[in-house]
Formats: sequence, C-alpha cells, structure tokens
Amino acid sequence: MRLLKLVPDNTNLPFVSLRAWAFGLTMLLSIAAIGLTAVRGLNLGVDFVGGLMIEEKFATPPHLDSLRSTIDNLGLGEVRLQQFGDPRTVSIRLPPPKSTDKGATDAVVQKVQAAINAKFPDAKFSKQDAVSGKVSGELIWKGALAVVLAVFGIGLFAIFRFEWQFGVSTVVAIVHDVLMTLGFFALTQLEFDLNIVAAVLTIIGYSINDKIVIDDRIRENMRRYRKMDMPQIVDLSVNETLPRTVMTSLTILIALVALLIFGGHVLQGFTAAMILGIVVGTYSSIYVSSSLLITLGLRPDPTKGDAPTGKAVPSEGMPPKKR
Repeated sequence: MRLLKLVPDNTNLPFVSLRAWAFGLTMLLSIAAIGLTAVRGLNLGVDFVGGLMIEEKFATPPHLDSLRSTIDNLGLGEVRLQQFGDPRTVSIRLPPPKSTDKGATDAVVQKVQAAINAKFPDAKFSKQDAVSGKVSGELIWKGALAVVLAVFGIGLFAIFRFEWQFGVSTVVAIVHDVLMTLGFFALTQLEFDLNIVAAVLTIIGYSINDKIVIDDRIRENMRRYRKMDMPQIVDLSVNETLPRTVMTSLTILIALVALLIFGGHVLQGFTAAMILGIVVGTYSSIYVSSSLLITLGLRPDPTKGDAPTGKAVPSEGMPPKKR
C-alpha cells in the first residue's frame, strides 16, 4: 500500500527568492493589524472589562433596538447587545451589580429575564457570567504577561539552542503571528476573552514547534554543506521539512474546521483564532523566520568540524542531489 504524499520527494521550491515580497507583505500586514487594533479596538469580553453577561436565545431574530429599549427601562446602566453566533442568539452586557453578592447578581438576571419575556415570550435564558472590575483588571494583566513571557522564553530557548539569529527570527515570526490574531479580532469584532488568550498561547506553541523543526534542519545542513551559500541551505532545509509541515498543518486544519462547523458559537472565536494561527504560523515559518536568518547575517563556518562520514561536501553554489 503506497503512502499518501502531498509533497513530491523531489520538490525544490525557491522560497528564498521570494523573501523580499514576503518581508514586504509581512510588514504591511503587521502595520495593518496594529492600526486596526488601535482604531477599532478589541471587543473585550466580560473576562477583561468586568460586568454581567446574559445570553438569550430567541425563536426568531429580535429587533435589537426594541430589545435595548426594554432593558434600558430597567435602569441597570449602559446596555451592550451583540448577536452571538447566529441572529437568534443575543449577548447582553450590563455593568457589574453594586453588590458582589451572588444574590444581587441573580436578582439582576431575573429582573432582565422577566422584562425580556414580557416583550419577547419566545426568549429563553441560555447562560450568565459575571466578573468584577478588579478581577477583570487582573485577568488583563496576567493574560498579557503570559503571552509576553511565552514569546520571551521561546526567544531565549532558540538563542541557547542554536544561535542568536535563530532567536531573533523566531521572536519576529511569533510576534507577527500574534499581531495577525489581534488584527483579525479587531476587524471581525469577535469577542476577545480568556479563551482567545488560550488560543494565542496555543498558536505560539504550534508556531515554535514548526520553526524549531526547520531551524534544526538548517543548522544540520550548515554543518553538512559548509561551502554552500546560505540561501541554498535555507531552501534545501525548508523543502526537506515541507512534507512534514504541510501534513501537520493540513490534519490540524481538518480537525479545526470540523470544530468550527459543529462546535457551536461558544467555541467559534477560539476555533477561528486557531485556524488563522495555523495558516499564519505556517507562512511565517517558511517565508519569514527562515529567510530572516540570511538578512541577520547567519553563515556556515567552513572552518568548523569535518563533514559527516560518507558525505561529500558539495562545492560552493552546488545544491546536493536528492535521492
């Protein structure tokens, strides 16, 4: 039985030749993501802004102005409505109750539920979530700290595991992946909560896994083909690891698409972030991180060590023959 091969054995794509275009596209997308996040902002969930979130499901899509007017008449403070997943599911956000007692929160929920049922008899209560302002501030700080420490720790690992150029290129690529995720949520205004922070950390973990595999192959080929030009080494290494990269990304995407379709609106934001992260992470591993090593001046040192036994060192400028 023949094994399925999505990438032929003799694949030799010139990735490095496109690095100027890739760097330009990466810079443009990063600037756009920063601009979108600054101008539109993120639709922060209750986890980060504090307050009370009530989710209601309707038999038919409600008129949001009428629903907002109904809740405004209760005098509970500013009301924010958002259709969640589908037009029949509405997320209602209210300021946190003055009292932190659970009974006070339940009283507000019951009051809102009664007013909605009087106007929309088909409405059904789905869930509620309440977070105080102090807790939400701590969650913002800890979530941001977790992402920063993860990126910093990965950069240090790459520096000590390989060389400083690998650490810098890895951090640049991961920061790009994180910015793309933030820009996507600023553009779509999907709710950004702790689940998305978990997705961002998962994306970072996937990205570093792919990058380390490619970096390890680049370092191995730098020792094996010490007289070869660095662009050729990078192209060779990326092509050698391409079957593994494509197969891993594709299988994960299949699982994520199924989760996006059948997982319901609760997992919609998390799954969308993961799908975007896999695509962007694969792109940055191939076109950004590896090619950036050339710009940072990484070169094989022909004076270090000997070629592996039985391996001829190709003359400069000659790529190795694939078997």
